[in-house]
Amino acid sequence: MKRVLTDKEIQHLYWRAGFGITYHELIKMRGLSKQKIVAHIFAKSTNEQLLELDLKMLEKGDKKMSKVEKNTIQKLHNEKLLELNQLWFMQMKTTEGVLRERMTLFFQNHFSVRMRHATYMKDLHNRIRKNALGNFGELLLEVSKTPAMLRFLNAKQNRKGQPNENFAREVMELFTLGRDNGYTEKDIKEAARAFTGWGFNKQGQFVFKEKHHDFDNKTILGSTGNFDGEAVIKLLLKEKQTAHYLSIKLYKYLVNDTPNPEHVKSMANAFYSSGYNIKTWLESVFMSDWFYDKQHIGVKIKSPVDLITGLSRQFDVHFNKSKVLIYLQRQLNQMLFYPPNVAGWLGGTHWIDNSTLMIRLKLSSVILNGGMIDTSLKEDMPENIMMQGQNSKAKKYGIQKQVDASVDWQVVLVMVQDLDKEILTNFFIQPQLSITAQQLIKESVHLDHKNFIVKLLSLPEYQLC
Repeated sequence: MKRVLTDKEIQHLYWRAGFGITYHELIKMRGLSKQKIVAHIFAKSTNEQLLELDLKMLEKGDKKMSKVEKNTIQKLHNEKLLELNQLWFMQMKTTEGVLRERMTLFFQNHFSVRMRHATYMKDLHNRIRKNALGNFGELLLEVSKTPAMLRFLNAKQNRKGQPNENFAREVMELFTLGRDNGYTEKDIKEAARAFTGWGFNKQGQFVFKEKHHDFDNKTILGSTGNFDGEAVIKLLLKEKQTAHYLSIKLYKYLVNDTPNPEHVKSMANAFYSSGYNIKTWLESVFMSDWFYDKQHIGVKIKSPVDLITGLSRQFDVHFNKSKVLIYLQRQLNQMLFYPPNVAGWLGGTHWIDNSTLMIRLKLSSVILNGGMIDTSLKEDMPENIMMQGQNSKAKKYGIQKQVDASVDWQVVLVMVQDLDKEILTNFFIQPQLSITAQQLIKESVHLDHKNFIVKLLSLPEYQLC
């Protein structure tokens, strides 16, 4: 018998496979089997929807540029990177293909590159996006040959007789096997020799420079041969440790920050036996029974992108100033196309510190209601840090001065006007409520739907999904 998911389980699936679900969408999913809902999510994400942005003005001519010209070009790169950032956010906000966005975000962080070159970053992003639900081996090879990755990890310095180990180290440590898992320093040195000769031309196309390649035999992971870079990638994919390492990472991303060894093992087996088919890998999670266990619902801290995107999709938020999105990402420490380092964002509790927590708790009120929120709270309640003033008059915080957003409350309220406060609470809040939150909600039942919803979204529990 096919299992029918509960409302809470549907919401759980949509938060992990996407960025939440509207109440209208939830109604349409009710009564459908797990198989049909998962199939629907995959079907909607078939389209690749590559980011499109004209970057011809960044193409450099043959002439040697002056310092002023170089500075002008770099400024343009910076501006276009911000445009790419905003384009990606709008795609996450508006697309029906949420699973492709979710996995593009996962792999963009997995293959973490930071450089101020809009053309290369756009190319890297679109290659990831194209393969995000395809085959990991193909994705790994494509990403490895991008000018962004080759430049970021010093491919030009990797030549016969003078190997540079940067890429070989990261492809083992971060992209496949995981740190200190089944490889040695000698393997890294030998693999670096295999990747010699990899580069790209002025058009950003991959080129193999034979005169820079080391054609002598190498011994890597116990195998000896005249290996080139592609052969090394194949050797790494043959190792079951690669599927295991990636499954731990995906489990933390989609399920729980504390991996269950048996669940990870089943994911890794499905991934490896399918030849690294990402769709099969994801199905091993979403089609399992354990994914919907209560212990996994409402336990993950939303990333800044999840938080902003979820709010924007749920309430059709329009930011009246384009750079507001950049401001919020900077304040919350997750800037699209600008990861902290080659290891990417760590996630989990790393999203929270004294500064970001305060902003997070203010965010819903600031975006949805101009910072206005009821202040009938006890002084010892943590929520009180975001609710100051008297008679519902909020003080102006720095974030309020920066955020200029509009919300179509009429559409939202028409959708939920007949719902009682308990149903609203269960819809907007994923985790179990604390005693403090329960008391706050009990004291707020007299509020109209709009202010009650703002109150709910200002609870610490809304930071979890």
